[in-house]
Amino acid sequence: MKKEIPWQERPKGSTDVMWRYSENPIIKRDAIPSSNSIFNSAVIPYKDGYAGVFRCDNKAIQMNIFAGFSDDGINWSINHDPIIMQEGNTEMIASDYKYDPRVTFIEDRYWITWCNGYHGPTIGIAYTYDFKEFFQCENAFLPFNRNGVLFPEKINGKYAMLSRPSDNGHTPFGDIFISYSPDMKYWGEHRSVMKATPFEDSAWQCTKIGAGSVPVLTEEGWLMFYHGVIHTCNGFRYALGAAILDKKSPDIVKYRTKPYLLTPSVVYELVGDVPNVIFPCATLQDIKEDKIAVYYGAADTVVALAFGRISEIIAFTKENTL
Repeated sequence: MKKEIPWQERPKGSTDVMWRYSENPIIKRDAIPSSNSIFNSAVIPYKDGYAGVFRCDNKAIQMNIFAGFSDDGINWSINHDPIIMQEGNTEMIASDYKYDPRVTFIEDRYWITWCNGYHGPTIGIAYTYDFKEFFQCENAFLPFNRNGVLFPEKINGKYAMLSRPSDNGHTPFGDIFISYSPDMKYWGEHRSVMKATPFEDSAWQCTKIGAGSVPVLTEEGWLMFYHGVIHTCNGFRYALGAAILDKKSPDIVKYRTKPYLLTPSVVYELVGDVPNVIFPCATLQDIKEDKIAVYYGAADTVVALAFGRISEIIAFTKENTL
């Protein structure tokens, strides 16, 4: 039986390329007893339903990642205790914090990446077969780095990951790079992919950008949602855009949205621990039905859903490219 991804049709009268789920947020900040906030989380099809890795900041504001499960991708049961790691392809690595996970299936297992606290933020990697036992691997990069996003298949025989080199604080800069690995332990061949834009060209993404969800392979190339940031007099504002990367050489950007697809504009995106944030971390897609559901963190507080037609998003990106 075919698994239905979460879906809601475009609201009557709307002409937007993407639209929000009417019952947002789907995961509230207090979904487990210890949590101050649950946001910037990743989901994936698993067995007859879905599994996920969730960022849950506790009431001491300690940042960690938790496993969760769902039958429909909307109603989630999140474990009350954080993921405990075992040794993977290296000895255990110290971790002061874990946040902003992504998850993808490659070959025979589920790979999780996250921002790992090791003398500053870098990219942690782990794998699981069942979302019960998790095996931590070597960090991908030196500090400082954020937004590690794996491609769901090897590129020219190598694992590929997008990331954003950064600094140790609330980085006022940042571009997207790609790196490759033969074994998910040693990473190199670092190449520039996308840079923040000049203010006058597209101001919503002029301060920094970062890869969001795991790229989706389409006939046009890799469809990737990303966040773009502008530094306003009221602080950073995070919005959502899309890019299409070349199939065989994903450091080549074929198209990239000049206008945003979604920007903070409803209460749960505007008001929270960090106001004015839309931060995509995962998608579920049905290529045949031309549907995609995007999971995003809203105001660094809750998890929300948005929907769109893949063909319309691609057409919009091509027609409104930088």
